[in-house]
Amino acid sequence: MFEKIKIFFEELETDSLESKKDVLEDILSLAKEEGLIEIDKGKKVDDLKIVQTKYFGKKGIISDLMKYMGKVSNKDKPILGKIIHNFKTTLEDKLNQRFTVLKKTEINAKLETEKIDITLPGTNSQRGHKHPLTLVEEQIKEIFTNIGFTVVEGFEIEEDYYNFERLNIPKDHPAREMQDTFYLNEDVVLRTHTSPVQARIMDKMCPQLPVKIIAPGKVFRRDDDSTHSPMFHQIEGLMVDKNITFADLKGVLLHLVKSIFGEERKIRLRPSYFPFTEPSAEVDVSCGNCNQEGCRVCGYTGWLEILGSGMVHPSVLEMAGYNSNEVTGFAFGIGIERIAMLKYGIDDMRLLFDNDLRFLEQF
Repeated sequence: MFEKIKIFFEELETDSLESKKDVLEDILSLAKEEGLIEIDKGKKVDDLKIVQTKYFGKKGIISDLMKYMGKVSNKDKPILGKIIHNFKTTLEDKLNQRFTVLKKTEINAKLETEKIDITLPGTNSQRGHKHPLTLVEEQIKEIFTNIGFTVVEGFEIEEDYYNFERLNIPKDHPAREMQDTFYLNEDVVLRTHTSPVQARIMDKMCPQLPVKIIAPGKVFRRDDDSTHSPMFHQIEGLMVDKNITFADLKGVLLHLVKSIFGEERKIRLRPSYFPFTEPSAEVDVSCGNCNQEGCRVCGYTGWLEILGSGMVHPSVLEMAGYNSNEVTGFAFGIGIERIAMLKYGIDDMRLLFDNDLRFLEQF
């Protein structure tokens, strides 16, 4: 077909197209009939694409005809344009119709073979579990928010000033030896406790009273064994107001212990030392494993240590802007891992960070 068209236009060089248009129309009529037959024979969309390329592609018959538009006289251009248009339109319409039919047929066939049997039983997805540390943290948050405390957050990367000095631990203070600190530079550390939050909150709220907050978060120390981790979790508690006493601290901590471990549990406060509280106390809970009769879990003492606490040091209050002669307060720091280990009977802290599903699915 391409050769016939080429010969026709070579012989047309000295003649007018108008006198020979019947010859070209006959050539294209045969091409059109051939094209319509090829379209009808197409059983797949891919078959039609081959026909489409043959007639409408860059090297197809239509493109070949269009090249001769620039070679005929201006008088013959409209005649050639009309002939090409009629040839093109007939094939194009037929091709589009056939495309629509075959695409619909292929879609229906695909839907039939990919039909979903909704009567088949579904597959069970594995459900996730809350981590034991998350469970304990959420429980402690609920206990304190129910008695009027607000949950706040602090910075994990903290200034040395707030991590130590604002907590009554100046440069070269021996208490800095108590904590193996990760220093990022001389003045910036990974916080060793959540206590800097109390200093920042008092700065923000002073002279407003009361201050009643808990501050959960990650803390970091250079320590790693079965009972210590270089990254662990604490919840700082702080209450500041007029006429706050040590009895208030004991009452709040007793409420905490009974809420977590059960109404039958008791607490014991032992004198201790923290630079930012005075007086300070370690808090023990009665051993639930032996009912205080003494066992391996409690070291045969009947008590288990759970947190540190005390009355906010007057210097800490004064640095925040409060008058320590009129305002008092208490603070405490709870190790979430410690509570989780006691609550669930976990004997190695590293289990909490191993991401072993056999361990986590127990909770």
